[in-house]
Amino acid sequence: MPLGTPLACLLRQRSGDVLAKFRTPMQAVEVVPRLWRRESELLRVLDGRVRHVPRCLADFGEWSLHEYLPGPTLAEVAPSGQRIGPDRLSALAEFFAELAGVPGCALPPRPADWPDDGDSEGFLRWLAGFTEQRVDQANRPRFGMLFDAVGIPRDAVERFLNIVPPPARRPFALLHTDVHRANVLVLPAEEGERLAVIDWELALYGDPLHDLATHLVRMDYAKEEREAMIDLWAQAMRCAGHGEMTADLDRGLRVYRDFEYVQSLYPDVMRAALYLSERPAERELSEAADRVCRALHRAWQPLGLTGEPRDENEVREALRRWHAADQEWRVRSAADGPRGDEPDQEDIARRSPRRRHRARQPRPVSAGRREPTGVPN
Repeated sequence: MPLGTPLACLLRQRSGDVLAKFRTPMQAVEVVPRLWRRESELLRVLDGRVRHVPRCLADFGEWSLHEYLPGPTLAEVAPSGQRIGPDRLSALAEFFAELAGVPGCALPPRPADWPDDGDSEGFLRWLAGFTEQRVDQANRPRFGMLFDAVGIPRDAVERFLNIVPPPARRPFALLHTDVHRANVLVLPAEEGERLAVIDWELALYGDPLHDLATHLVRMDYAKEEREAMIDLWAQAMRCAGHGEMTADLDRGLRVYRDFEYVQSLYPDVMRAALYLSERPAERELSEAADRVCRALHRAWQPLGLTGEPRDENEVREALRRWHAADQEWRVRSAADGPRGDEPDQEDIARRSPRRRHRARQPRPVSAGRREPTGVPN
């Protein structure tokens, strides 16, 4: 909405001239790490260093006020599967090169035990540890039965680390980690258009190939544009003086692409289950099962698994059983009064009192309350 008085005056803005977006934290399933507690801290660093980043006008703790950039998202202009065109590819490649130019010393403080600059193997293992402890183990009380039923190994992350070759050392850079079509705005400009990347809550500091790999997976490029994006990214990095960040490019991209496939198994399965309506019809269950099967097929080889993943019929029945157990817990919970924890389907099946699950914390604890996490597409 337009920023009016008296708030505009307090923020030294002209009343009615600035479109503002009011943002408040919300509870969400934690599936990806948050390095910095407040997005506003990072946006202040980016101002003047990375083009077309919306400003944070004020951070009041419980809510924040951001500049609103009017324009459609790339997801609206070029939905998944459609080509986005060479000019937009070039603009995105230049965006990543601008990120690489943000000095690490200018960024908000990182945890004391954050991997050292250039320690790409340590960075990958930190990400893997977060997935194992804060995503897999922390959500097993509610989703463990479903993870097992669709065929996710209980040692999935460990399997991946034992198979994947360690990435080469590369200088660290600021990473957005969630550049997909819904997070890119297409804004009018004097000469055509300009792209603006939004939603910086999940930014990290680490191996730049992680950012490129997640971008390639979540953008769902056609093969030709995916290959073009890799070439343009490498050219932009070298032209900006960051050639060392392109070291061992092909192998590094495969490592982080495979990690993206493995870590996204958990949010993809949980999201398919949570989006089911109270009484899902067969078509709804089949659509959810199709999304889970796609995630399983992508992660199967990176996990070194043999045979074939669960088929759609098996996954659909697993979702049906989980949903019934979850609904039963909610009915009993409503009758017993609020309990403040999540259902454990294994305990439901045994009709025994639920045991509270306490997951180990990952070695580096990322700060911040749970906010919208941008669950990977």
